[in-house]
Amino acid sequence: MTEFNPFFKRYSKGLRRVAVVYPNRYVGGISNLGIQRLYFEVNRSEKYLAERFYTDVFDGLRSVENATPLKDFEVALFSIQYEEDVFNAVRILRESGFSGRSVAGGPCVIQNPLPYAKIFDRLFVGEAENAVLDVVEDRSVEGLVPHSYRRRRVELDSEMRSEIIGEGAYGRALIVEIGRGCPRGCRFCVVRQIYSPARWRSAESILEFAEENRKLADKVAIIAPSPTDHPEFKEIVSGLRELGFEVSPSSIRADRFDEEMAELISGTRTLTLAPEAGSERLREALNKGISEDDIISAVEIAESAERIKLYFMFGLPGEEQEDLEEIVRMVERIRRMGKKVSVSANPLVPKPHTPFQWLPYGGDPERDVRENLRELKRKRKFLLSRLRRVADVDVESVERFAVQTIISRGDESVGELIAGGARPSEILKRASEFLEPLPPDEELPWDRIEMGYRKSRLRREFELVMERFG
Repeated sequence: MTEFNPFFKRYSKGLRRVAVVYPNRYVGGISNLGIQRLYFEVNRSEKYLAERFYTDVFDGLRSVENATPLKDFEVALFSIQYEEDVFNAVRILRESGFSGRSVAGGPCVIQNPLPYAKIFDRLFVGEAENAVLDVVEDRSVEGLVPHSYRRRRVELDSEMRSEIIGEGAYGRALIVEIGRGCPRGCRFCVVRQIYSPARWRSAESILEFAEENRKLADKVAIIAPSPTDHPEFKEIVSGLRELGFEVSPSSIRADRFDEEMAELISGTRTLTLAPEAGSERLREALNKGISEDDIISAVEIAESAERIKLYFMFGLPGEEQEDLEEIVRMVERIRRMGKKVSVSANPLVPKPHTPFQWLPYGGDPERDVRENLRELKRKRKFLLSRLRRVADVDVESVERFAVQTIISRGDESVGELIAGGARPSEILKRASEFLEPLPPDEELPWDRIEMGYRKSRLRREFELVMERFG
């Protein structure tokens, strides 16, 4: 593994070891600026030494830097980016013999800490910049459970003036976060709640950072939930191009994509779009805010793109067979435009803090758990059989997303099962009640977290959708 690491620190006697654990593969972890920030803040302290852990490096049991066993560390900071990562985290804790203090944060913990409470010693809810040493030393600070149940948010700063460069999800690239949070109101997405309000870095600060680090990589990956919503997006891309960088946005909103933007990102071989649903009526229910005309126009304008990557969901409220056929029809239409097409289509996970949090997994409150699972499998089979003819297709198993739903909407009982060694298939059997509809009038497991929004607003949106589909 070859990487540039400006934050590397050698061990010397008296330093206290802190592990920064990404319980998944290196390719994702090295592309995660949150992980890098934890590592940076610990290593700039005179008291501590941070080393990193990934599941595909020494099975997550020894550090990347020095192959130091995890059991030799005083504190372990885990970032749970995906629900299933918790199974890796439990294995690492068990097999490593670690006996220090474990702390977990990341988006999965922010949205619902309860399933993790029986697994880790402490949980952190919110954004950890400039609070990392407080967490390491277990001082009372906003967001550190059980000291505080208020989500911590920060103003974006520029204290981290460089970063670790390795072969990550975007290739060998400089990763630049241009904004955090999202100004959109997609009803299925948890980002607008757990990272609100939307905040943007200035074009000046972004270009200054890129120029300081221009020798580290030839490519810049622009990161934000909705990069093209940045008010200075075109200035940023134009400035990066003038500095000699190839520019790759994490995604593009079809309704913001025009000829000028296409020219700015020319050379990008893959254009990533997220229609989410095939039909206009379901996109309206999702509050996605883009039309099929927007999508087709973006494909037409992106002349240099060889491949179009599309993200869809199924198992949506009010979904009919015709809506699935609309997905197929859209993909076929884009394929006829001469583009290679990749499709990712997965079941909707009704996430906490969204208007869809009360839905059952499968989207239909009139069906029981088994019926919804059976119907999701039918829909998956249909999409696979039809889309394979015209596109590269990735459709994950219905059971896998069911387990994600259970973990994201579960309580301490789910954490007890995982801590006890239960595997995903067992979780699905023993905690299937979390796949059922949730009563709108009852307190939800995550309601105790002060997120800064009114639950009544989510309920109004939920009722609006359900009334629409009867």
